Amino acid sequence: MASITLTRLTDDDREQFILDNQRAFKYGAMEEFGKRDDHLEEDGEIISRRTIENCIDGGTAYRIREDSRIVGGLVLKIDEKTQRNELELLFVNSEAHSKGIGYAAWQEVERLYPETLVWETCTPYFETRNIHFYVNKCGFHIVEFFNSHHPEPETPDAPDSDGEHGEEPMDDHGGMFRFEKQMKRR
Repeated sequence: MASITLTRLTDDDREQFILDNQRAFKYGAMEEFGKRDDHLEEDGEIISRRTIENCIDGGTAYRIREDSRIVGGLVLKIDEKTQRNELELLFVNSEAHSKGIGYAAWQEVERLYPETLVWETCTPYFETRNIHFYVNKCGFHIVEFFNSHHPEPETPDAPDSDGEHGEEPMDDHGGMFRFEKQMKRR
C-alpha cells in the first residue's frame, strides 16, 4: 500500500477541500438512496458549505495524501484541557474507496494525538459504510442516536423549555449516530 500522510489544509486549498467533501458525502448518499431529493442541508448539498466552513474554522483541517496525491480530508477539534477530542469530518474521495486509506488516515490521527482520552464523532444513520468503518475498523462504539425523539442538545432542533422546536425538528428520515472511542486512561 502507498504511504498515507496528513498535511495541514492551506488557504489556497480550502475551496477545493469544501467541494471534495461535498462530493464525497453526495456519493455516499447516492450509493445508499439513488437520486436524492431529501436529506439535504442548505444549497442542495448533503453537507452544507456553512457546516464545512464552521468545522474548518473551529478545528484543525488536514488533507489526506496517498504518496503526494490528495485523496481526502479530515477536520479535528482538539480540546487540550480535557483531551476529549472530536473527529468533525472525514472523507475519502470515491475513486480511492476500499483501499485502506481512511483507516490509515485514522491511524495517523491517533499517532499525532497520543494524549487523547476519548475520540468522538457522528455520522448519518444512512451511511452504513461509515458505521462499519468506525465500529468494525477503528474501534469506536455507538453511544447515542439522535433523531426526532432525541435531538442533539446543541442544535436549533432541540426542544425549548415549552417543548417547542426551534427551526425544524428532524423529520422521520433524519438521524445521526454518535460514536466514542476510549483511548488511554489518566
